[in-house]
Amino acid sequence: MPITETMDLERQDLARMVFGHRDEHLRLLESELTVDIHARGTRLTLSGDPDDVKVARRALEDLYGIAQAGRPVFGPDVRRVVEALRANADASLRPALTDRILTHEGRTISPKTIAQKQYVDRIRSHDIVFGLGPAGTGKTYLAVALAVDALNRRQVRRVILTRPAVEAGEKLGFLPGDMAEKVSPYLRPLYDAMHEMMDAERIAQFTERGVIEIAPLAFMRGRTLNDAFVILDEAQNTTRAQMKMFLTRLGVGSKAVITGDLSQVDLDRRTPSGLDQATRILAGVDGIAINRFSELDVVRHPLVRRIIAAYDADDVSEAGETT
Repeated sequence: MPITETMDLERQDLARMVFGHRDEHLRLLESELTVDIHARGTRLTLSGDPDDVKVARRALEDLYGIAQAGRPVFGPDVRRVVEALRANADASLRPALTDRILTHEGRTISPKTIAQKQYVDRIRSHDIVFGLGPAGTGKTYLAVALAVDALNRRQVRRVILTRPAVEAGEKLGFLPGDMAEKVSPYLRPLYDAMHEMMDAERIAQFTERGVIEIAPLAFMRGRTLNDAFVILDEAQNTTRAQMKMFLTRLGVGSKAVITGDLSQVDLDRRTPSGLDQATRILAGVDGIAINRFSELDVVRHPLVRRIIAAYDADDVSEAGETT
């Protein structure tokens, strides 16, 4: 039985932000839910399915709180708020969307989902954090943003970004060019993330001075990394020995973030993933946190989430056929 409810958002300026240009955010809510929404001034009338009316009301309250905090409301925020409420009726994206990690060239970097906010908080409060999940969930991007922020605040003296060059078997000598040219293809995603958060000139200066280091995992052996924010990307492609080597490089005043997707292991089938083993062995160890993402945390093109879900369903189907 359809129901009708009213609500008042009080402040006209904030209500306009919530409604969107020509009420586009309200229309988006209607497309996501079985509700009709009519606005008059700051007053809203919600009609439709009782459960969806409840979700719409909570979503509007959350979006209004985001506007109150001084953050603009964007179309993708509307979808994310609805998705969070569908998963948990008591969920709120306000703490995530209003958490400003870093601002560069007028663009603010913030977590966009509840799992991303948990990840950011865990990195801030733990010395070692594992971020596991599919592509597009912000594992590496948010870690790099927090590393740059820590560097800007002088909480660390260096930022070190590394990943295993699996395709080259970490034996880079046979590749053409100098060392930078040899490893550049493997480290390009880290360079790309860094360039979205710092000026190219500053990156070049910091790289020359060793403040920023982007290097293959093999270069970490034998070192002690003090006062550093260290990120190990694509860690699903580490072996047990490589992972242990990396984790034991951590020195005084340092923090490590290890990211990876266990569904994208490129190692020989007979070689277990060091990331998989590490998260099992180190679960529950004080000072270490493990953050798991799902396709619900994908913040790339909406189709990416559907692609991941389709492949996951196919993996389950194939596993069932082989048993």
